[in-house]
Amino acid sequence: MQTTPEIVPVGTARIAAEWAGDGQPIVFLHANVADRRMWRHQFDALAASYQVIAFDRRGFGETAMVDETYSQTDDLFAVLDRLAGRDKPAILVGCSRGGGIAIDAALAAPDRVAALVLVAPGVSGAPAATPIAAVQRLLDATELARKSGDLDEVNRLQAALWLDGPLADEGRVSGSPRALFLAMNAIALAAPSLGRVVEPKPAWGRLDQIAVPVRILCGDLDIPHLQTRCEQLAAGLPNGRLEMLSAAAHLPSLEQPERVTQRLLVLLDDCRRG
Repeated sequence: MQTTPEIVPVGTARIAAEWAGDGQPIVFLHANVADRRMWRHQFDALAASYQVIAFDRRGFGETAMVDETYSQTDDLFAVLDRLAGRDKPAILVGCSRGGGIAIDAALAAPDRVAALVLVAPGVSGAPAATPIAAVQRLLDATELARKSGDLDEVNRLQAALWLDGPLADEGRVSGSPRALFLAMNAIALAAPSLGRVVEPKPAWGRLDQIAVPVRILCGDLDIPHLQTRCEQLAAGLPNGRLEMLSAAAHLPSLEQPERVTQRLLVLLDDCRRG
């Protein structure tokens, strides 16, 4: 797949992005333990029918963190303006924190967003949850490793939590998907703590304002309270639907790329029908 790399200046940051194809824009938004490479299979496949865009947020992949105040949604729209213009509303495809940014963008500029496809999204203002014991053990171990400065151990533990799933055997997902996770997350873990992000008004109490189609995917091996939140999210949206993915955790585009691409094609067609 022939892609076009781009550097999009936003403030003093230089956002690393790429695009391919033609048609309605689709923007891929990555999780906080990854970068734009988590969407490689989907990006390449959908370029035959859409203009696909992916970028690394500040502190991830090829985009360095800089010491300034910034907005995640402003960065998103700056990339979209530069690579696709403002003429066509975009479909936003986001996982985890990337899904939360997609929700915030739909609330901030509803005329710019045609639909959302969200994979286990974060939602600002969502009710607090008590993690089950298996999740809490991994979180506690991760915090201890972080305090000791052992980023390799943090990376290993986060792979167990997010890639394998907290109730699955560690190493359930192996080979190139695991290697890519560890490489992407190592960059994020090593990024300096610079910049001050401007957080938008919490989204949870405003879900009824999102009128566009929203399709949600969630793996049945994901953290249990995130599965519950996805159910609540779908119920709170005027045009929201949830689909569970069997034998998948928090990052199904990595562990089951072909399956997620096929589901994404179906969901995009569903979004077009409303």
